Amino acid sequence: MPELPEVEIVARSLNRLTAKRRITSAELLRARLAPDTDPHRFADLLETAVVNFVHRRGKHVLFDLSNGRTLITHLRMSGKFMLLDDGAENPKFTHAIMHFDDGERLVFQDQRHFGLMKIVETSALKEAKEIKKLGPEPLGDDFTFEYLRMALGSCKRSLKEFLLDQTKVCGLGNIYASEAMFLSRANPRIAAYKLSKPKTTALFDNIRLVLSGAIALGETLPVVAHDIGGSIYGTGSDWEWRVYDREGDECINCQSPIKRIVQGGRSTYFCPKCQKR
Repeated sequence: MPELPEVEIVARSLNRLTAKRRITSAELLRARLAPDTDPHRFADLLETAVVNFVHRRGKHVLFDLSNGRTLITHLRMSGKFMLLDDGAENPKFTHAIMHFDDGERLVFQDQRHFGLMKIVETSALKEAKEIKKLGPEPLGDDFTFEYLRMALGSCKRSLKEFLLDQTKVCGLGNIYASEAMFLSRANPRIAAYKLSKPKTTALFDNIRLVLSGAIALGETLPVVAHDIGGSIYGTGSDWEWRVYDREGDECINCQSPIKRIVQGGRSTYFCPKCQKR
């Protein structure tokens, strides 16, 4: 599943490609993509609206519209946007389409059918259940050392499970949680409330470091209209991860083999020597 940096790059790319464009019509081809809105209502709510701008909250892409509504989209495992010209065919797993007044259309395709869309009043966006429950943005002003220290102190789950909890720190997933813990020499299995103050300081800094670094990398990649965000998925082949997906490889610090464990049904990669405590 794409994490904060990937979703941020998708949102920025969509903003460049769709901001100030008018939606002449819309189609919801898979009703379960937007379970709260039937296809006819979905089309009515988007028709004639201009895309003011596209932004992100957590792992959600948000289309701010001129009619006072916001389209919330969660890509989940395989959701992807494609801006196609009039002559191009829709891909096999097209679930929604927004037609623009110049003949181009924005297609949402999702092979694994896990994506989600919802249209809400922009004035009530913060109260939407998908948004309301989210913790502070780790690159935002609300994410402070004091907040992190307090949130950790009230959590008895493992550190890794804490970091994946979107109500605590939104946007993190397996990749960047593993990378931040490694840089902080923090054991992913330690109870969150037991993390020392020095390691909390390191973790706070390194969460922001790995996320901002990944966004900076994504910004250097070209925006491909027919495959928006496609160039950033799987950037592990270009980005030298320190521990993520490196089970059995030597640690870059101590040459011990990187280990993989499962926590909360998700893989965690770490160095058992560098992250002993």
